[in-house]
Amino acid sequence: MASLAPLMNQPHAAFRANLSLQRCRRLSLCSLLPPSSFSFSCSRPFSSSATSRIFTVAPNLLFRCFVLSRFYPVSGGESIFKAGNLRSSHHQLVRHATATAAEIQVDQVPTSEKTSKGRVYHETYGCQMNINDMEIVLSIMKNAGYEEIVSDPENAELIFINTCAIRDNAEQKVWQRLNYFWFLKREWKSNVATGRSQSKHPPKIVVLGCMAERLKDKILDADKMVDVVCGPDAYRDLPRLLEAVDYGQKGINTLLSLEETYADISPVRIASNSVTAFVSIMRGCDNMCSFCIVPFTRGRERSRPVESIIREVGELWQQGVKEVMLLGQNVNSYNDASGVQDVVPGSNWQLSEGFSSMCKVKTMGLRFSDLLDQLSTEFPEMRFRYTSPHPKDFPDDLLFIMRERYNICKSIHLPAQTGSTSVLERMRRGYTREAYLDLVHKIRDIIPDVGISSDFICGATKGRFLL
Repeated sequence: MASLAPLMNQPHAAFRANLSLQRCRRLSLCSLLPPSSFSFSCSRPFSSSATSRIFTVAPNLLFRCFVLSRFYPVSGGESIFKAGNLRSSHHQLVRHATATAAEIQVDQVPTSEKTSKGRVYHETYGCQMNINDMEIVLSIMKNAGYEEIVSDPENAELIFINTCAIRDNAEQKVWQRLNYFWFLKREWKSNVATGRSQSKHPPKIVVLGCMAERLKDKILDADKMVDVVCGPDAYRDLPRLLEAVDYGQKGINTLLSLEETYADISPVRIASNSVTAFVSIMRGCDNMCSFCIVPFTRGRERSRPVESIIREVGELWQQGVKEVMLLGQNVNSYNDASGVQDVVPGSNWQLSEGFSSMCKVKTMGLRFSDLLDQLSTEFPEMRFRYTSPHPKDFPDDLLFIMRERYNICKSIHLPAQTGSTSVLERMRRGYTREAYLDLVHKIRDIIPDVGISSDFICGATKGRFLL
């Protein structure tokens, strides 16, 4: 019953309920609006022998009370909810309404019939994955009734800030922006009076992403400047979290998932007229490098089914996109085992020569080379790039696919992190300086015109500079 509260509190709520009245004689509903301002229709009249009824409430009906009359004796068809005793019955309603025996199924009204719940402003910091995550969030919120996106936070009723926990500079920037958003919320009345803000009510502030996952309650409790904290695997829960805040509850969900890939969600593209787009193919990381927080903010590796990726790329092609960047924390560790009939043991997983993995693959499915093969064949006029790979997952078949397919860009980002074997060992990277250089030579031998870029963490220790 509690799940109906947010819906029934909306000024333009409309719903259809299927009631199984097994121990109830009557359903009593009360509106604070005059009877002439609403309509109520039943598929069949209620009766004492009724076991299931379906009713529909018109969109202009605002329900404030909902109770089954088995909790309240009635006579002559009268309900205890009359204008005179509505207030006195409030506590009884709250106490008893949650104990109902009715099973209620709610069908939301189609998005096209909903009134917009508010305008959305968003900012994103960090990697390309965060940009794609923001597009997923916008799609979820659009389906929840937040359809309008604005370019200024002063005009928004809902402010999203997608965060990064890798770079300190990005995190400091986030705190600066949160202070400004808090000012917009705290001084809303005066901001509206002076024309600084045009939002209809004080904005709700939502922190998303890796920083939300890392700090959790610390952000929520920081001077009460934030309303909702949501981790990367909980974006589907955002509409519920926002409604929970309206009822005085904490809006936080930072649970990590072993399965969530958002494969069924079509992202709302931030740059709608762009000829390039990001497509996330896998999430999480299993490598557990000693210097990296990603496995703790993004969770374990899991890959989207190939079919869902092909569907999304097909939609982008129809929209005029010419180049797709495939994304993943370890994009070339992609492993779609969803359609595997005969289980292939993970021991058959081939790594780059001279490399090892800290986490063993349990079941081998379609690998990254198989995905590139299907995408490049299905969309021969579309270009494909990918980032960011791990050096351990460059088997020969992946390199040969890149060489043979003209629409796969001859560019590889190959993070080394350091050129010292002893430091690589402490980093738990799973390879040596020599193995990395051998891989570079092998890549150049197979793909002569390839472009290679890298990442290095630089520093000095005991008077010696390390690269």
